[in-house]
Amino acid sequence: MKRREFLHRSACAAGALALQASGFARRAFALSPLPRKFSASDIVTLGKTGIQTSRLAMGTGTFGSGHHSHQTALGVKGLTDLLLNGYDHGLRFFDSADSYGSHPHVAEALKHVPRDKVTVLTKTWARDAATARADLDRFRRELGTDHIDVCLMHCLTEGDWTDRYKGVMDVLSEAKEKSIIRAHGCSCHSLEALRAATKSSWVEVHLVRINPVGAYMDSNPDTVIGVIREMRAAGKGIIGMKILGQGELRTRQDEALNFALGLNLLDAFTIGAESQSEQEDLIRRIAAA
Repeated sequence: MKRREFLHRSACAAGALALQASGFARRAFALSPLPRKFSASDIVTLGKTGIQTSRLAMGTGTFGSGHHSHQTALGVKGLTDLLLNGYDHGLRFFDSADSYGSHPHVAEALKHVPRDKVTVLTKTWARDAATARADLDRFRRELGTDHIDVCLMHCLTEGDWTDRYKGVMDVLSEAKEKSIIRAHGCSCHSLEALRAATKSSWVEVHLVRINPVGAYMDSNPDTVIGVIREMRAAGKGIIGMKILGQGELRTRQDEALNFALGLNLLDAFTIGAESQSEQEDLIRRIAAA
């Protein structure tokens, strides 16, 4: 790993830990009645992209970095079976990333389902045009598909990223024009980067860290919710992540799910189950929220 990339990733982790340790990570959250019933398999549309998929995305990167994650540790067959089990329960959203090393696992799952029935999202760490272009070619080979539904710039932290990394944005825009990808956007790991993304007309899909206690988030929940409202007003696709606070809320799942659904701001959200029983439990809990 290049030194600059290592430092950048370390900064992402350090910022997350600092926020986790804040008072918001200890805040209690009471359940409140939801205005309607939800299902993990509800078909939703991501902002103005026209992309329709399931409300719950199957995350493949709980504690994911260095081309490894808890999900890829299951092996190609193990994670493939998990993705296909989700598909059998109506989930149509595969959330992958280069840094998780989950492309081969998603590729194997794609061999067993109609390609046009699932949404494939992945993320690139590219910070220059040449790397972004190479990544798109490699990603499609690894995923075994001629197109990627959503490609995001991964773990942005700089407040000026829309200027600093314009070359990458241009490559992704060109890829969309050529139908190599269907939508582009970003995942942010700082409040400054998140606000810059909200102001950018280029960002079509946001992957946003949100949970009721502020664990591994860009700021406290109230502040992040305010930014998400601006995203929603701009018609952007919004996918929630860190719904369970990277495991911090595993014993408070109903609270976390109730919170995410009750916001009425997220098009979808991603959670990385590590077993079929955990996956099916999440599906049941969402239906019961």
